[in-house]
Amino acid sequence: MIRTHLTKLLLAGAAALMATGAFAEGIGASLLTQQHPFYISLASSMTAEAKAENLPLEIAIANQDLNKQLADVEDFITKGVSVIIISPVDSTGVKSAIAKAQKAGIKVITVDVPAKGVEVTSHVGTDNYTGGVKAGELMAKQIGDKGNVAVIDYPTVQSVVDRVEGFKKAIASHPDIKIVSIQTGITRPEALAAAQNILQANPDVVGIFGFGDDAALAAASAVKSAKLQDQVKVIGFDGMEEARNAVKNDPVMVGVIAQYPDQMGKVAVATAGKVIKGETVEAKQPIVPGVVTKAGEEK
Repeated sequence: MIRTHLTKLLLAGAAALMATGAFAEGIGASLLTQQHPFYISLASSMTAEAKAENLPLEIAIANQDLNKQLADVEDFITKGVSVIIISPVDSTGVKSAIAKAQKAGIKVITVDVPAKGVEVTSHVGTDNYTGGVKAGELMAKQIGDKGNVAVIDYPTVQSVVDRVEGFKKAIASHPDIKIVSIQTGITRPEALAAAQNILQANPDVVGIFGFGDDAALAAASAVKSAKLQDQVKVIGFDGMEEARNAVKNDPVMVGVIAQYPDQMGKVAVATAGKVIKGETVEAKQPIVPGVVTKAGEEK
């Protein structure tokens, strides 16, 4: 009877732990979205690396909703995870959640999108500034080093801010090229509307840089609808399959700056594993993007 009672108590205790989700060496990951091939690949590689390292991993999807992301981080804090990996929906808006996690003794790693105004244990992500510079230099080459160009932006995400700053820096070194419009277009429909507005207001534009492949593909569609396919060149950023195929087959899409989300996810989880073991990790772990053009891919 006593043994049975003890067994029941132990089982009840285990159930309580499972109910709160508490586990001593667990990783909680809050990802920006799963509506994009980049983040699907990122999540898949994170899951594979966690399995390979025998690390408990729970992934929550914020669906580009800051309030959902803040609630997910709060949930991970309650569950007592050891490390939180986060790709912020809003680089500034996530600051309070990261600070709260750190106050609870939880290490935080950002992946893909960095946080602003708060230090984290490590950031794993594309060297977006360098990628932006590569996009600017590619644009200059594609448009013959002269003409007006435009940008479709996502200004609340720091990784995109870095891309656009890199693009601006590169364009600034080409005096006969001018950025005449920067418009926000976060989703593909919004990017399509932004591209249409750009082309209507600036019919002499010869190039559009989309902050991501969705934005670039939308811009390419707008260019063709406006019958400007012989005038305007479009460059994207991500390297998803649809965009790569467009570079191969669509004269308007002349290039894509390629990120490597599979590598990013693997490094993020491996870094979390090192943190759990008490090992020192690098504060910044940049992954240099490649360039995909009709001539092929350069890493």
